[in-house]
Amino acid sequence: MKFGIFYELQLPRPWNDGDEHRLYLNALEQLELADRLGYDHAWQVEHHFLEEYSHSPSPESFLAAASQRTKKIRLGHGIYQLTTNHPARVAERVATLDLLSSGRCEFGMGESASITELEPFGVTMENKREVFEEAVRAIIPMFKDGPSEHRGKYFNMPLRHVMPKPLQKPHPPLWVACSQLETLAKCGEWGFGALGFQFVSADAAHAWVHAYYNAFVKRQKKLADYRTNPNIALVSFFMCAKTDEEARERADGCTFFQFALRFYGQSAGRARPPAGTVNMWDEYNKWKKANPEAHAAALRGGLIGSPETIRRKLRKFQASNIDQVVLLNQAGRNTHEHICESLELFATEVMPEFHAAHPQLLKWKERVLNREIALDEIDTSAFADRYGGTMKNISPATSKAQAAE
Repeated sequence: MKFGIFYELQLPRPWNDGDEHRLYLNALEQLELADRLGYDHAWQVEHHFLEEYSHSPSPESFLAAASQRTKKIRLGHGIYQLTTNHPARVAERVATLDLLSSGRCEFGMGESASITELEPFGVTMENKREVFEEAVRAIIPMFKDGPSEHRGKYFNMPLRHVMPKPLQKPHPPLWVACSQLETLAKCGEWGFGALGFQFVSADAAHAWVHAYYNAFVKRQKKLADYRTNPNIALVSFFMCAKTDEEARERADGCTFFQFALRFYGQSAGRARPPAGTVNMWDEYNKWKKANPEAHAAALRGGLIGSPETIRRKLRKFQASNIDQVVLLNQAGRNTHEHICESLELFATEVMPEFHAAHPQLLKWKERVLNREIALDEIDTSAFADRYGGTMKNISPATSKAQAAE
């Protein structure tokens, strides 16, 4: 099993002068540390206009900075929004990052899951999948030697030589974000790696791994001529400390993250309230005060705890044959000091066991892809809830401003 770290760059209110600057510098320091400690991937999102939840509209800039401060860690777009960027600009920036990082770029793609982000760019929730698929078809030829052109419904690109070209040939590994669990199986059909931005149980992971690989092997329908990437990465809330109690005390930001997802997920198109009308941190603290049991339950989920507790939980995921666990540590007001201590303790006392077992996973995967192992077709309907596990206990009241949308 491999391990990644994941950044939304959350910044709850109140916002003071210098907060965003400090947020970015701290995150880069954390990536440097993760690189030295032997973490495998760092994933950076692209989001627009999502107050408090994500202050990361330009992942290509952040990852380019990280490329000059790290040596081995893979630098992943997790994800690049193909619905809000022109295909040529995406291809140019991905190739540039690949050159700057000496071939460490991972190209994760997605649609965006919120009308708040899509609307300013002229995209709707109804047509975003169609825009995404066309963008993939436009981008892939741009990575190849020589010029390319594209004529489509949403993009028109005359014959041009898109430069530079990526260092990795034929292109960096391709991934797709799965904000809906059903998309995991779709990723298998497309032949992309699946970035599961969900917080699932080990049982759910087992079911979706089967769905992904069965689609990959039996029902693959590529969108263009690209190299496939059979990989599944699942995100988990994360805080490692010497004791479970200390880890939970330090991980309050993880519950804020869950609360924000539930709060935003209640409205049509996951629309956010009008700009500047909701203080999400205040809403969260009101909910926490009124729901102490649900708050405590949330902190018992994910990979939050002592090294021994986290090892026990990871062994269940390991049995599901997922390739990578992506650790969400920077959330809410989790402190820079605690994030760094968590990364160090986990890397020292937990990660070596699972890194050592990775060759066995690769052998299993090879046999699956060669059809030497037939995976059961598991009914995934029982595992389709977007808010499974402890997150189902988090039910924020819809704000007046949101209800008016």
